[in-house]
Amino acid sequence: MEWRERYERAAARYAAGETRELDERQLVQLANSAWAAGLSLLMAGERAEAAEWLRRSAERYRESWDAGAATAAWGRPIGAMKALLIAGADAGDAARWALDAGAVDSESSIGRYAATLALLVLDRDEEAAEVATTLDEGFPGDVANALSALASQDMARYRMAIASMRRSFEERAAFLEDVPVSDTALALDVLAARRGLD
Repeated sequence: MEWRERYERAAARYAAGETRELDERQLVQLANSAWAAGLSLLMAGERAEAAEWLRRSAERYRESWDAGAATAAWGRPIGAMKALLIAGADAGDAARWALDAGAVDSESSIGRYAATLALLVLDRDEEAAEVATTLDEGFPGDVANALSALASQDMARYRMAIASMRRSFEERAAFLEDVPVSDTALALDVLAARRGLD
């Protein structure tokens, strides 16, 4: 797999997207393209340039939210938090954005996932553990287990959950922006390292 080629395709999509009207949907497309460019560079071993693209992705996700999503599009703060974590940047503002938007009390599992991730980013592990228990059957069990293990700082359970996540990811046939990289596992590994669970 040629990661540099994937990067160049993603960067070209980003450049083309900037020439269009930057409405809410186009900003999401830019965020996704920047995410793809960043992860492709990361896999190519170009960490500094990857971090720039990932930070750009987080900025575009926030801009798309502020441009007026019709509903609470929780994937956007989630995407921003994950991009910033992988970039080695401070994800605190993105976490507070999710919480200020009401993620903890969301009726959807994806909203409560955003809340759990945000609380973990802010080192509010006890609260994160409580919200993680509300992730229902419609939510991927291995991700819920990994979040819960992080919140309780259970190394053995975290390792099992993250291994299951990676196996599940490898069985997929389709990937966001055609980039087969488990950004969720990468982001959670950053949080695990902060807790001494890596």
